Amino acid sequence: MEYLVAAVFLCVGVAKIWSYKRRPRALGAQRASLPLGLPYGCIVAVGLFYIAAAVALVMPFGLLPQLTLAQFAACGLAGLTLAAAIYHMRRQETAVPNLALFLLIMFVIVGNWLS
Repeated sequence: MEYLVAAVFLCVGVAKIWSYKRRPRALGAQRASLPLGLPYGCIVAVGLFYIAAAVALVMPFGLLPQLTLAQFAACGLAGLTLAAAIYHMRRQETAVPNLALFLLIMFVIVGNWLS
């Protein structure tokens, strides 16, 4: 399950980095600012964190024991997806994808905790 979660978050992280500025605009429209002031650099940082945490979930070795590193990565992803869900709810957007990712991460955390 960790490999599936890592693949999903790797794809989400790459999509956040590459698709942010590629949204189409109407001709002559001004660039809209985000409501809570999230600049492009912040979105890239979130995408890079998603990628780093995905790699940490499946990394075979590291400075910390594998289970500890995977738990830290999963807890970081859970916190970030929950914060993203709250952000989308405040903007009156759907938070279902973020909540689904949060439940997927919680499944990995509980599975690691029980093993």
